[in-house]
Amino acid sequence: MKKVVFFSVLGIVLAAGIVFTLFWDKKDEANDVGKKQDSVQQDAKEVMKKSVEVSVSNDGNVNANHLYIPWTINKNGSSFFLSQREGSVIQIDGDFGLVKVEDVKVSKAIFHEGEGGFLGFTLAPDFNQTKMAYAYHTYQKDGKPLNRIVSLKLEKDTWKENKVLLEGIPGGKSNSGGRIKVGPDGMLYATTGDVGKSDNAQNLKSLAGKILRMTVTGAIPKDNPFKDSYVYSYGHRNPQGLAWDNKGNLYSSEHGESGHDEINLIQSGKNYGWPVIQGNEEAKGMVKPIIQSGDSTWAPSGMAFKDGKLYVASLAGKKIFSYDVTSKKLHEFYAEAGRLRDVLVDNNELYTITSNRDKRGKATEKDDRLIHLSLTEEASTKQD
Repeated sequence: MKKVVFFSVLGIVLAAGIVFTLFWDKKDEANDVGKKQDSVQQDAKEVMKKSVEVSVSNDGNVNANHLYIPWTINKNGSSFFLSQREGSVIQIDGDFGLVKVEDVKVSKAIFHEGEGGFLGFTLAPDFNQTKMAYAYHTYQKDGKPLNRIVSLKLEKDTWKENKVLLEGIPGGKSNSGGRIKVGPDGMLYATTGDVGKSDNAQNLKSLAGKILRMTVTGAIPKDNPFKDSYVYSYGHRNPQGLAWDNKGNLYSSEHGESGHDEINLIQSGKNYGWPVIQGNEEAKGMVKPIIQSGDSTWAPSGMAFKDGKLYVASLAGKKIFSYDVTSKKLHEFYAEAGRLRDVLVDNNELYTITSNRDKRGKATEKDDRLIHLSLTEEASTKQD
C-alpha cells in the first residue's frame, strides 16, 4: 500500500512562463521590475509547489511528477533536493510528500540557455550542521556565457551564495559539463566540457574539457598533478557524471562527438585523448575508456556505484545501464521513461530523474519525473 499525497496540477508550462519573467530585465523598466520581483518570485514558487505531484510509499520510497528539467538528485535523511536547470531547488519531504520550492540567489544571474543553467548541485557532507551546498552554474559576462562554482547556504527557503570558489570557466550553448561532487578524499570535483572548441581539451591553461579538483573553500590542493592548477585530468569532450567505487577509484561518463560515448577510469594527471583519439583509438600518453558505445549514442550523464556496478543514466540512450567493473559486462537496467539525467543509489533503492522537457525529449503529461526503482526487483515504471 502507498499513501499518496497529491498537489493540484496547474501545468508546468505556466510555471515555466512565470519563471521566465524573473529574467525579464529591460533597462528602461528596471526599477519597476525590481519592485515587482519579490511578488513574482512568490507566485512562481506557488505555481511550482502546486504543480508537483508526489506519491510516498509506507516504506518511504518517493516518486514525483511535473518537475521542470531537473539536473541532480540529492538526498539527506528522508528529504530529496532536486536542482532544476532554470535555477531552483525542489525539496520533497520523503515522509509526508510535502514540497518546498527553494530560490537560488547568486551574485551573477543564472543564464539558462542551451545546455547551460543551474547544473551541478551537491549537498556538503556536513549539511545537517552547516546547511551548505556547492553548485555549478552558467552566467554571462560581456554577453558571453561562462560557468562558475559557488558555495551556497540554505536560509529558510532560499539558497544564498556564500562564496565564489571559481569562475571564468568557459561556457557555450553545448558541451558545458557541469557535474559537481565531493569525493571520498573530501575534495570538490567538477566536470567541464570543451564548449564546442575541441582544442580546449588538450590545453592545460584552459579550464574547459577537464575534470577539476579543489578544496571545498576553492583552494588548489597541494597534491593536484599540475602546479598551481585546478586541472585533475584533461582531454575530455563533455564529461557529465562522476562516481567513486569502494576503493576510492573515480569514474566519469562522457559524451562523444558522434557515438563513441565513454566511461573512463579517471587518474590524476592523465590525458583522456579528445580530440586526438576517441573510442578504441590509441595514442602515446593517452588513456582509452574502459568501455565505449561505438557508433551508437548513449549520451551518458549522472552515475552511481553500488556492489561492484556503475549505474549510468543516459539521455539519448533513454536508459539506465549497469556496468560491472570486474566482469566488464554492460546490461540494460531500465528503459521506460525517456531521457534520464541523473541517478542516486540509497541502500538497495535507485532514484532517477527524467529530462524530457529540455526540448530534446518527448514529454508526457507526467514529465519531468523523479522515479524510484528497486535494485533487488525488476525495474518498472509502475507506480501503485
